[in-house]
Amino acid sequence: MSVLEMKVPSPGESITEVEIATWLVEDGDYVEKDQPIAEVDSDKATLELPAEESGIITLKAEEGDAVAVGAVVCLIDMDAAKPEGSAAPKTETKAAPKQEVSAPKQDVATYATGTASPAAKKILAEKGIDSATVSGTGKSGRITKNDAENAVPSMGTVPADGTRNTERKKLSMLRRKVAQRLVAVKNETAMLTTFNEVNMQPIFDLRSQYKEDFKAKHGVGLGFMSFFTLAVVRALQMYPDVNSMIDGDFQIKQDFQDISIAVSGPKGLMVPVIRNAEKLSFRGVESDVKRLAIRARDGQITIDEMTGGTFTITNGGVFGSMLSTPILNPPQSGILGMHNIVNRPMAVNGEVVIQPIMYVALSYDHRIIDGRESVGFLVAVKEALENPTELLMDNDITKALEM
Repeated sequence: MSVLEMKVPSPGESITEVEIATWLVEDGDYVEKDQPIAEVDSDKATLELPAEESGIITLKAEEGDAVAVGAVVCLIDMDAAKPEGSAAPKTETKAAPKQEVSAPKQDVATYATGTASPAAKKILAEKGIDSATVSGTGKSGRITKNDAENAVPSMGTVPADGTRNTERKKLSMLRRKVAQRLVAVKNETAMLTTFNEVNMQPIFDLRSQYKEDFKAKHGVGLGFMSFFTLAVVRALQMYPDVNSMIDGDFQIKQDFQDISIAVSGPKGLMVPVIRNAEKLSFRGVESDVKRLAIRARDGQITIDEMTGGTFTITNGGVFGSMLSTPILNPPQSGILGMHNIVNRPMAVNGEVVIQPIMYVALSYDHRIIDGRESVGFLVAVKEALENPTELLMDNDITKALEM
């Protein structure tokens, strides 16, 4: 019998283990070569695991198991014949079959009934819950650690038609890693945020006049992201400390601008990188943004595409955020937060007029970026966005948009 041992491939440099997020097949199924059989989470992304050969599969790991890179997760019997009349392989998660559950045999009440184990007693004390209000599932009704962890403090009288269901779900490896990184940023950096406002009317006017021709010629829309990316590139060249990072006792400066763009994917927020944004035109930026957003949405984004950015732009405005303090994307030292655009009264040439205004926020690491650089950087971004024809297009709109 020829049996293939399928091992966990390395999803990227420095990653030593992954977590089985979902099996897409069941033990004993016949699988085809290259058929997706599992989704695995690393601390950077979720990847599909394809079958290396055709045959009957035997699973060697459970959903939620953390397995080392190179470990065997399943066996494939390559000599097994394909069952006649078998349907095309399914890639969706199979629902677990319903099982008839018989009523558990009632334990006779003993001294252990309602008594909490030492670990459970400690957890209940921390939650301020009386053990008398908890039903034990252990032997003879003993309160176990799991009972204590799932116990919820009483919130008073519950209406007769009220529901109080809870769900306990383990975080994915990716989400746990994100949580660790966010806490590390707060604890290990001197993060501050500075704010400003941008009059978006000049960009509105340009897009209104040129967006249809731009899309017809290039196949992508003329969005806000290209204006913001090129404004950030210009500001980073003016204030290179914002484009640097700390490595121990050293400051690392880059003479290129790799801009990380936060996009929403099926597994949460991802930050693919636009490489050498300083070399790109409006069309180049919009094409890269569209390509990376589609790959993130379809779950095709790779580790390499999310690694190595020097500065991040995040747009909470698409969800309706008016103002926020974006958190740094380590090891970067700066991140720009975009927000929603709202018509507000503004003084223009001594008169109050209604203009489309966006609040912008720059969070930065004060260990390496001083107030002069941070405020100057954000003002430079504001100036470029409010005067894009001169500062981003060199007073040649047709050439800048490659019309």
